[in-house]
Amino acid sequence: MAENTQLSKSDKPSLPAPEPPRRSTVRSLLRLWPYARVARWRIAGSVTAALLASGSVLLVPLVLRAIVDGPIAHHDLGALWPPAGLLLLLGLAEAGLFGIRRVIVARPLAKVESAMRGDLYAKLQRLPVSFHDRWPSGQLLSRATSDMFTMRLFLAFPLVFLIVNSLVFLTGTAMMFALDWRLGLITLLPALPLVLLTRHFEDRYSGAARRAQDQTGDLATVIEESVLGIRILKAFGRHRTMAERFKRQATELRSTELHKADMLANLWAVIVGLPEIALGLALAVGVVRVADGDLSTGTLVAFLSTALALRWPVESLGWLLAYANEAATATDRYFEVMDEPEDAPAESTTVPTEDQGIRFTGVRFRYPDAPADTPDLLTGIDLHIRRGETMALVGATGSGKTTLTALLPRLYETNGGSITLDGRDIRSIPLPRLRELVSIAFEEPTLFSASVRENVLMGRPEATEQELATALRTAQAGFVEKLPEGTATQVGEQGLSLSGGQRQRLALARAVVGRPEFLVLDDPLSALDVHTEALVERALRQVLADTTALVVAHRPSTVLLADRVAVLAEGRIVAVGTHQELLHSSAAYRELMTGQTATERSLVR
Repeated sequence: MAENTQLSKSDKPSLPAPEPPRRSTVRSLLRLWPYARVARWRIAGSVTAALLASGSVLLVPLVLRAIVDGPIAHHDLGALWPPAGLLLLLGLAEAGLFGIRRVIVARPLAKVESAMRGDLYAKLQRLPVSFHDRWPSGQLLSRATSDMFTMRLFLAFPLVFLIVNSLVFLTGTAMMFALDWRLGLITLLPALPLVLLTRHFEDRYSGAARRAQDQTGDLATVIEESVLGIRILKAFGRHRTMAERFKRQATELRSTELHKADMLANLWAVIVGLPEIALGLALAVGVVRVADGDLSTGTLVAFLSTALALRWPVESLGWLLAYANEAATATDRYFEVMDEPEDAPAESTTVPTEDQGIRFTGVRFRYPDAPADTPDLLTGIDLHIRRGETMALVGATGSGKTTLTALLPRLYETNGGSITLDGRDIRSIPLPRLRELVSIAFEEPTLFSASVRENVLMGRPEATEQELATALRTAQAGFVEKLPEGTATQVGEQGLSLSGGQRQRLALARAVVGRPEFLVLDDPLSALDVHTEALVERALRQVLADTTALVVAHRPSTVLLADRVAVLAEGRIVAVGTHQELLHSSAAYRELMTGQTATERSLVR
């Protein structure tokens, strides 16, 4: 199995993202305040506009009472026009204010969403590789897209109307009691059962909302893997298997969404039904009292109009609570990533400066999510690569060679021991500076959806065209000249428009373009044919002559690039020497280079 510095699948298992304990809805949503405060005045303006619009609606019943008890009761049609015009103005004011509300918050909340997405992306770049090993990419993608949209929409609409509808309900209720307190008591009969029901609904719905969002992330992972691995799926005829996996997860998501819809439908039925029953009872009592002369017709009309105006604040309660829970779980998922600890900062550790080159001293390492009963992958590495020397690192598949090279630029942190560069502990070197000093070419080259030039110059963005050309020549990447637009040619996602050997040569050019002081090459020639490999090796010798290098090797031809060779076995360096010395003194090295055990060689003889 090939080793991969980025994922190290041969060395460690991959685990799903953890699910933290659930916070209360309010506490979760309050975490949005640092972002939302920049738009606080716009949100306040939106609330004000919505309150004024809703207030105009509550004025309508008072105007209706004046019309019924005035012009209509006295059959004075001339007096009807002024209040009718007032009703028209109130309607126009409501429409205009709701339109203004949307305009006020649209742009600033788009900026809030953009800022949050930018912070999330920056955080992902700062998080250690061990974090990305644990988290499926689809989960991270869903947090940066659908969850972000959910939070923005909550700030723009549900948050505003949770405030506005609550105030409107209290104001409307006060108006109904002012009109007639007996009828007001009747309409409030459903209040207690509704409070208990919504509390129960919130507890159940939040769990279903979180489950649906996680399942959306899992589904995004399946889609991403299917697209990136489409050649493998087609080549092995496994598209039906992946389709079944997609269908299974899509069905699970559908079931969860239907369960959410079922809970919301049940809540909505009760929220709509109970107030309607109470309103019908209030109407019956009101009609009797009007007939008995205890209540004016205009007052009854105003009371019923006010009650009807409160239907939307009451009926919207279920949807607003549901969306608030959706936003709370989206916020939790966002801050799960933002709360992750980043790469450890530089420490003040120092060592004698005369110790030049790369030195590993008692280095131990195990992956953070490795089972507790398993031994360390690296149990005590002691190795010194002298300044200007090239050291080849060999070992069986899964022995930890790739992991060891990943410790040098601190893609992973050691569990013990120390690593120094020219006598300075790497933990005392700021990460940006450390990764300028150490350049690395992975066995599995990763290219981005960008031009050849942009991919190579990731190793040194300020490099000149001459340095770019030199790096491409060193990597024997002459094929670039034959591409449609030369170095400006877009290589496509993951560089799949290129062959494996071409991708590997561009990754090698990226590693050497900056002429780094320390160079790590993880079997950089594995995808090359024999002729190209020989040309690259010849050019690499010139680069290696001016740097201190650690080269992971599997073939004798790569080993011969090195001044000395280190053999890694059982988590330790078991032998160090030249190629010829180890062939005579190390059985483990002979077995790695020849592929034959001592028993097999004796049988051949």
